[in-house]
Amino acid sequence: MAIQLKNTLDVSSNGIKVLVYGHAGAGKTTLGATMPAPIIISAEGGLLSIKDAGLDYIEVNSMDSLMEAFEYVSGPDGQKYQSVVLDSISEIAEVVLVHEKAVNKDGRAAYGEMAVQMTSIVRAFRDLGGKHVLMTAKVEKAQDESGRILYSPSMPGNKVGQSLPYFFDEVLALRVEKDGDGKAQRALMCDSDGIWLAKDRSGKLDAWEAPDMGAIIEKMSA
Repeated sequence: MAIQLKNTLDVSSNGIKVLVYGHAGAGKTTLGATMPAPIIISAEGGLLSIKDAGLDYIEVNSMDSLMEAFEYVSGPDGQKYQSVVLDSISEIAEVVLVHEKAVNKDGRAAYGEMAVQMTSIVRAFRDLGGKHVLMTAKVEKAQDESGRILYSPSMPGNKVGQSLPYFFDEVLALRVEKDGDGKAQRALMCDSDGIWLAKDRSGKLDAWEAPDMGAIIEKMSA
């Protein structure tokens, strides 16, 4: 087989792939609407916050509908979209788990099969050629051996949750904090503080960025 040489200068031309996680109500769905020309693949059903955005979306509530969604966005009809948003990958994993529990009487085996399936699903959507991909996730709160509280993306099954950040060069935490006047402010945390997991392998983002994925993608692509 002939070697196919590629160049790192072309990496961003294949689309920016981002994982964003945060608490319920932090604005993850609203953030997805800021992606360039997106289609939303929704497993949460909470699209009220972007009802006026006029965006196309596909509801996913079964393995069949998930596969159909992938075929659509990766096929000719999906070419009109610049971005694909999976909202949320945590809920999609729950859909997969329900499916595996229906065909597997052994609960442990069902979780194992779910982990295998989710690895393939995440990779398939992440590797969509020429498209930006945003996957949102719920937040997992855990405690380390020293009693310190840590936050990271949440998925059913420890194995999947722990491995998820490794699939992405960009893992951002959507935080909501109150300013000096007590007003809630939303921002994307792009660098880990040892409590919240975050990373920016592009090296182009500040420690905190405004919750605008279009501006962030433009900044990373420059």
